[in-house]
Amino acid sequence: MKGWIIRLVVFATIWICFLVENIEDDLTFSLLLIGCAISFAMYFFLPVMKNPVWLYVFLHSLHFSLLFLKVDFAWIWLFVLYITMEAVFQLRARAYRFFVAYSFILIVLLCILKQEWQLTFLFITCFFLFLALRLHQYVGEREEQREMYEHLLTEYRNVKRLNLENERVARLEERTRIARDMHDSVGHKLTALLMQVEMLSIQNRSTDYADLKQLALQSLEETRMAVKTLKHEEVAGIASVLQLIRKLEAENHLLVRFTTKQGVLMTELTNVQSVVLYRSIQEGLTNVMKHSPSKKVEVTLGRSAIGDIEWVIANPISHPNSFEIGFGLTAMRERVEEQGGRLRIYQTDQEFIIEGSMPVKEKAS
Repeated sequence: MKGWIIRLVVFATIWICFLVENIEDDLTFSLLLIGCAISFAMYFFLPVMKNPVWLYVFLHSLHFSLLFLKVDFAWIWLFVLYITMEAVFQLRARAYRFFVAYSFILIVLLCILKQEWQLTFLFITCFFLFLALRLHQYVGEREEQREMYEHLLTEYRNVKRLNLENERVARLEERTRIARDMHDSVGHKLTALLMQVEMLSIQNRSTDYADLKQLALQSLEETRMAVKTLKHEEVAGIASVLQLIRKLEAENHLLVRFTTKQGVLMTELTNVQSVVLYRSIQEGLTNVMKHSPSKKVEVTLGRSAIGDIEWVIANPISHPNSFEIGFGLTAMRERVEEQGGRLRIYQTDQEFIIEGSMPVKEKAS
């Protein structure tokens, strides 16, 4: 924005000096004011147009037409060169080469019509246009480097986020394994011990086993609390999907339309199911970020008629092309199928769609 303001000030300064020089002739000055208004109107539209090459051509033609007002042709030459330099920051390589050629033709016509300083102006013009082409090439390279840097920065953030998620999932799986082992070994043995103490107290009809029974009960309760603590995770199941969507929206500017159906938010998933669901939606959204030009995506979670959890990830496409299922989507399908589910990946004329479903297992107590 700052650069555009500076260029606008330079353009306005040229026009002011041009008008001041021709202020004595009322008719010429009036026509120049009209030309100035039209010129600025087109100039203000340049930044908002996607490919303004023809607007630049019209702007050149307008300035060239001022020659018929019998003004000093050096001003026309200055306008042509300045607009050529201005286009460096707006036009792509092919369009800019065409515009430079058009500028050179106008300068040649200008010299032929006026027949003044032809060689001098042509030499200066050729040198200036050469510098403009080199500057445009430099600007293009810098823009390409900037885009590459932003792309690498985005990839770095994605890799860093994936590493953090992998660490979190690994910790969750390890805690789940430890909790399961404690539940299956220590918990069951304490329960068996408690039953044995209870039977001994009944058989011997003695109260001497009360302290031992109370100690076994306390140990069993503490074991259950430890197992519950190990199994506890701040973000799991459907909540982890919500956190993933919020994070991707913030970091990658995705526009996610998230829809839940049929009471899916009340569904309790096992740790393995939570990981599979999380990874599936994560891979689907990552696939959108990598391969789709659109940043819009729809994610739908629901329950089927038989109680399976279902999810759909759909993003619009403009030009349907043949696609191959990559490693990430293949691994995602294998994870879902290991849980007895299925995954469909296909595209229509308007959308690329990933549909998945997985039976919901009861959580172990």
